Amino acid sequence: MSTLTPAPIRRQLRIAQVAPLYESVPPRLYGGTERVVSYLTEELVRAGHEVTLFASGDSVTSAKLISVWDRALRLDERNPEPHALHMVMLEALWDHAAAFDVIHFHTEGMHLPLARRCRTPSLTTLHGRLDLVGYDTLYREYSDHPLVSISDAQRRPLQVSNWMATVHHGLPLGLLQPVVDAPREYLAFLGRICPEKRPDRAIEIARRTGTPLKIAAKVSRADREYFTTHIKPRIDGALIEYIGEITEREKPRFLGGAIAMLHPIDWPEPFGLSMIEAMACGTPVIAFPRGSVPEVIDEGVTGYIAQSVDEACEHVVRARNFDRRRCRARFEQRFSAARMAREYCRIYEALCEEQKWRRKA
Repeated sequence: MSTLTPAPIRRQLRIAQVAPLYESVPPRLYGGTERVVSYLTEELVRAGHEVTLFASGDSVTSAKLISVWDRALRLDERNPEPHALHMVMLEALWDHAAAFDVIHFHTEGMHLPLARRCRTPSLTTLHGRLDLVGYDTLYREYSDHPLVSISDAQRRPLQVSNWMATVHHGLPLGLLQPVVDAPREYLAFLGRICPEKRPDRAIEIARRTGTPLKIAAKVSRADREYFTTHIKPRIDGALIEYIGEITEREKPRFLGGAIAMLHPIDWPEPFGLSMIEAMACGTPVIAFPRGSVPEVIDEGVTGYIAQSVDEACEHVVRARNFDRRRCRARFEQRFSAARMAREYCRIYEALCEEQKWRRKA
């Protein structure tokens, strides 16, 4: 979906990838942004580029790793102050900035003052929601900084910005595979327990259809009260089962063994990585039409878009006879990490060409 005119790709670029420190790259458990940074970094290295990753010290990568802290902040029992450590990481980046052809930030907006003053071309992929008060002021101030959205829906609140492209997330094709012998006797909910993800809707769909629901999800500190008050009382261990956070290795069996993955969100989700993880396993997604959902799901091919709980229940019945091979094939067409890396390389090249012309002027 890139809006950028393709440019010739050089044989090798020196690229800095700057990840948040909240999770390792890739995360051990839950984590969307850092997971995507990992897939992109490894694909760029595989393509022959010289990549340096700024991330937590427990990250695992084939790129050169530069770290200012030894552990992912969320899993660090020392409870370190996140802004302090991110500032130290940006200072380390500044020390190395001249060594790169392009710097790719994934740290939302905290780096923008540095990026403005840095001679090395840079861009920012925004991974979060942009309809919060104050973001319009921030990105109006830095309206010259190149931005990439992860869905067209994500960028709607910030129409007047320097958008270079929309690049949908991608996964390595060998990462998640359909499980041929899976029984497919339950519905799956994957991600995070919070009001906007609407696990309560997932529970209601399961109960109305009489279909077991397995919930594999993170409960953050901010959402513990919601979980304790609204979700935990509905978990009976029989029809509704909570299994907690799962690892990457557990996802194929969890998703591949499901009739469908429920994604009944009630917020403008920028992308929704779990949707393409389910598609990679050949498992249909039943989702509500918020945020990126209409962009990501091909109706009837990779899942269904429901306007109500009643309609979602009807789709559960349809999902039992779903063509999983067709779903997997469409995933391979649209959401590979190789495609994602190619699109970013075109952006990197365009920035480098622009920098070259500026120096000549």
